[in-house]
Amino acid sequence: MKAKAEDVRAVAALNRIRLADEDIEPTATTLSGIFELFDALAEVDTSSVEPMAHPLDLVARLRPDRAEPNTDTTTYQALAPDAENGLYRVPKVLG
Repeated sequence: MKAKAEDVRAVAALNRIRLADEDIEPTATTLSGIFELFDALAEVDTSSVEPMAHPLDLVARLRPDRAEPNTDTTTYQALAPDAENGLYRVPKVLG
């Protein structure tokens, strides 16, 4: 697919990008090159390639799923400017 000048202007307008007239044609050429790369990628036979979630063979390092005590809210509330009955008091922000 070859990008035309009007395509570049339309994409620039949609993205609110201001392009000078002398930049339209080089941008169209660059976009055409990118489209050619996508076309080349689309022609590659990937039917024998197994889908993968990550390009690297990594093992997720997750901590064991076990119940742990909650954070000591009393310690944090002692540091808060205003707390009462286990709740933090903040200034009213909505009318």
